[in-house]
Amino acid sequence: MPGKNGAIKLVAGNSNPRLAEAIAAYLKTPLTRAVVRRFADMEIFVEIQENVRGADVFVVQSTSFPANDHLMELLIITDALKRASARRITAVLPYFGYARQDRKPGPRTPISAKLVANLITRAGADRVLTLDLHAGQIQGFFDIPTDNLYASPVMVRDIKDRFDLANVMVVSPDVGGVVRARGLAKRINAPLAIIDKRRERPGESEVMNVIGDVDGRTCILLDDIVDSGGTLVNAADALLAQGAKEVYAYITHGVLSGGAVARVTASHLKELVITDSIQPTEAVRVADNIRVLSIASLLGEAIARTAAEESVSSLFD
Repeated sequence: MPGKNGAIKLVAGNSNPRLAEAIAAYLKTPLTRAVVRRFADMEIFVEIQENVRGADVFVVQSTSFPANDHLMELLIITDALKRASARRITAVLPYFGYARQDRKPGPRTPISAKLVANLITRAGADRVLTLDLHAGQIQGFFDIPTDNLYASPVMVRDIKDRFDLANVMVVSPDVGGVVRARGLAKRINAPLAIIDKRRERPGESEVMNVIGDVDGRTCILLDDIVDSGGTLVNAADALLAQGAKEVYAYITHGVLSGGAVARVTASHLKELVITDSIQPTEAVRVADNIRVLSIASLLGEAIARTAAEESVSSLFD
């Protein structure tokens, strides 16, 4: 597939090969042959096995678990491409790790999201393409063009296909997610409710109150990340206690660390829907109440538009 900045090349790291292959299939462009392997001491070695001189290269790599390994892969792949004279390198980060460390929560603590942005830029990336950043201001951490895509169009299509919208209520699991939830509620013309919660310690949350009348409603919780699953499980219990008919959750990034899958499976959530921005584990694939939506076409279209110097924001109009 040709672009305005030379031939398009797709390079994949080891974080999410299935998604990279699906994006390649959408673009009808084969993945560039590359070796990304470990030495005996776990140092990362990269070799690009095709000519990329003058090419417009897109590196598909989520910085998901193990986050540090996948981040180093991204940096070394980028350096290899830069030294191979690629014309432009775009880091495609379906999931941007360290995004939750976007501010100083206390004295003598880092802003790790800014550090990671600096590393990606210094490695040689010319632009970044990512999905549902935990905080929009992270775009400003990069000194290169950064496009933050939204999974909402994919979720909206799925919701419209599966629900009677007349009885649906969109719910934000916390105050910080209200803008995101309001945007989806507007797209499907549904009312909005908010969970007021207090987090006592990292990884744990206590639901305090439900703001909005959810009695008899099918509630859809919307958020960008599900990690431990505690917030969703507690929110579902609170909504059902207030008379909700059923509770579903649509989450972009299924981090699902530790015992999160078991926690969600044993909960009162009717279904948790996540995207494949992070490659699903075997436990996720076999879970009865977890379903995965593909974002390959969304990312593929954004890549095609970036290569052709066309508008990416119009994807969400």
